[in-house]
Amino acid sequence: MKKLLLIICAVAGLVVTGAGVPTAAPGGVHDVKDYGAKGNGSANDSAAIDRAITAANAAGGGTVRFTAGTYKSANTVHLKSNVTIQLDAGATITGSGADTYDKPEPNPWDDYQDYGHSHFHNAMFFGDKLTNIGFTGAGTIDGGGHLITGNPKSGEADKILSLTRCDGLTLSGIKLRRGGHFAALINGCTNVVSDRLTIDTASDRDGWNIISTTNVTITNASIAANDDALAFKSDYALGAKLPNGNVTVTGAKLSAVCCNALMFGSETCGDFTGYRFSGITITGAHKSGIGIVSMDGAKISGVHYRDITMSGTYSPIMMKIGTRKRCGNNPGVGSISGITFDNITGTHTGSNFSPTIWGADSGHRVSDVTFTGVKLNVPGGNGTMGTGVPSNTATDYNPKSIGTRPSYGWYVRYAAGIRFVDSSVEFAEDDGRPASIVNNSSDVTFDHFTAEKGAKSPFDVGFQSVTGYCVKNSATTSGSDLRVNTSSSSSNC
Repeated sequence: MKKLLLIICAVAGLVVTGAGVPTAAPGGVHDVKDYGAKGNGSANDSAAIDRAITAANAAGGGTVRFTAGTYKSANTVHLKSNVTIQLDAGATITGSGADTYDKPEPNPWDDYQDYGHSHFHNAMFFGDKLTNIGFTGAGTIDGGGHLITGNPKSGEADKILSLTRCDGLTLSGIKLRRGGHFAALINGCTNVVSDRLTIDTASDRDGWNIISTTNVTITNASIAANDDALAFKSDYALGAKLPNGNVTVTGAKLSAVCCNALMFGSETCGDFTGYRFSGITITGAHKSGIGIVSMDGAKISGVHYRDITMSGTYSPIMMKIGTRKRCGNNPGVGSISGITFDNITGTHTGSNFSPTIWGADSGHRVSDVTFTGVKLNVPGGNGTMGTGVPSNTATDYNPKSIGTRPSYGWYVRYAAGIRFVDSSVEFAEDDGRPASIVNNSSDVTFDHFTAEKGAKSPFDVGFQSVTGYCVKNSATTSGSDLRVNTSSSSSNC
C-alpha cells in the first residue's frame, strides 16, 4: 500500500510526455535545460526553447525558465498563450548570424508602411493572437550584432520581439540589446504592463514601437536607442485602422542618437486618445525630444505631459499635422488637440529646429494646447533674418521638413487655442531672431511668459494674421516689457 501511494504521488507531481521530457502541472516551472537546452553559448537551443514553451502551454500555462548561462537561438522561437519566459540573473539568450530565422510572411498591405513594420515572423521571438504572455526576470536577450537594421533577406531577423494581436503582455525586469530594426515591436495588442524594462539599441535602431495598442502601463523603463526610443504608432500592417490609447508612462529614461525620444508617429492611421506621460528624463534626441505628428489621418487627442526634463535634443517639442496619407481606405487629414505640457524643462543643441507647432492649413489647425511651466533653452547664434513663413514639406514629419524658423523659440502656424503660461524661452548664444512668431492662427495667449531679448532682434513676439492674440504679465529676462509686433492681427486681451 505504501508503494502504491508513492507511485500515485509521483504521478500527481510529474506528467511524463514524449521521450521522458518532464511537463509541470499548470502554473509550473519548465527549465529549458530539462528540454535539451545546453546554455553554453555555442549549441543552438531554439528547438529546446520551443519544446519547453509547448509543454508549458499544453499544461495549461506556466513559466519557461532560463537559469544562468548563454543560450544561442538561431531559429525563431514561437511563443504560446499563458507562458511566461523567465530569465534569471546571468541568463542571456543571444542571436545568430546563421540566417535560419523564419522568413517574412507576405503582407497585402505592404505599401502602407515601411518593410520592418509590415512583416512580423522574421524575429527572434514571434507570436500572434496570444493571451497572457510575458518576459520577466533579470536576464538579457541580445541580438548579438546579428539582427538586421534595414530590410532583411530570407533567414535574417530584424527584431528581437514581434507580437501581433496579443491580449495580456508583461515585459518586466529584463534587458533587450542590439535588436536590429526593433528591440520590441507590438501591433494590435491590449493590456500591456511593463516595469523596469531596459532596452539598449543605441548601436542599432528603434527601442520599443507600440503600434495600434490599448491599455498600456509602463513604469521605470530605460531605453537608449539610435532611432526612435519609445514610439506610439498606428499603421495599416494588419489591414485596418485600429484604436490606440489609455496609456500611462511614468519614470522613464529615454535617449535617441539620431531620431526621436518620445514620439507619436510617424505611422499614424488609427486615432490616439488618453495618454499620460510623467517623471521622464530625456538625455538626447537628434530629432524631437517630444514629438507629436499626425501624418496619415489620425486624430491625436487627450495627451498630457508632466514633469519631464530634456537635454541634448535638436528640437525639444515638435507638433505637426502632415498630409502623407499613407493609410488604407482613403484617409483624410488628421488632427492634434487637447494636449497639455506641465513642468517641462528642455535644452536643445546642434540645430535651428526651433520648438514648433504646425497645422496642415487653416481648416486643420493644431488646437487646444496649453503649456504651463515649460522652460526651454535653445542654442541661438543666428543672425537677423526675414520673418516670413519658412518652407515646409507637408509629407515629411521630420523637424528638418520645415526650413529654418524665423524665431529662435516658438514658431506657431495654423493653430488655435494655444496657451503659454508661466513659461519661457532663452538662448545660449545671442540670436538675431524674435523669441516667438505666431502665423495664421487664432486665440493665442502668452501669460507670464519670459523671453530672452536678442541684441539685434527686431521684436520679441510677433503675430501675423492672428485673430485673438494676447500678451499679458510678460517680460524679457532683463525685466523690460516684451516688444510685440503685429500684422493683420487682432487682440483679445
